Amino acid sequence: MTWTVAPEPYDSPVAAALWRAYYTEVSDRYYLLHEGRPTDPGELEREIAAHSGADLVPPRGLLLVARYGGEAAGTAGIRLREGATAELTRVFLYERMRGRGGAALLVRAAEDAARALGASRMVLDTRGDLVEARALYARLGYTETEAYKEDPYAEHWFAKRLPHAA
Repeated sequence: MTWTVAPEPYDSPVAAALWRAYYTEVSDRYYLLHEGRPTDPGELEREIAAHSGADLVPPRGLLLVARYGGEAAGTAGIRLREGATAELTRVFLYERMRGRGGAALLVRAAEDAARALGASRMVLDTRGDLVEARALYARLGYTETEAYKEDPYAEHWFAKRLPHAA
């Protein structure tokens, strides 16, 4: 089986299913850790609706979907920020697809897409309990940096230079 990564409209059924799975997983993980309960279903629906991904569209953003053997497996999004900086967001793989190299492939594809949009630096934020994500970013050359935005759930900020190919 092989991986493919391609742009996907943020509001496609595939993207919506992946966003729901992503948000459910990270939200439940947070609430189980901090409050001993899963996310309240009403809150989950409000947050999914409030963060549609409408900013992940050209010319200032992009949503990528990875497929493994043709089956939707994960996402990564980018959005341009100020200057030549892009932000990496929504990096996610379905649990059954993990451990096959898809996450690194998605991040590298997002870096290539950011370069194509003119970015020379990528930033991202994550939480402390998402240790797998932090390990992935460190393995791919991201280094911890100062906070670049305020977010009540962000605890770690990373950055990486994106040199253009010679």
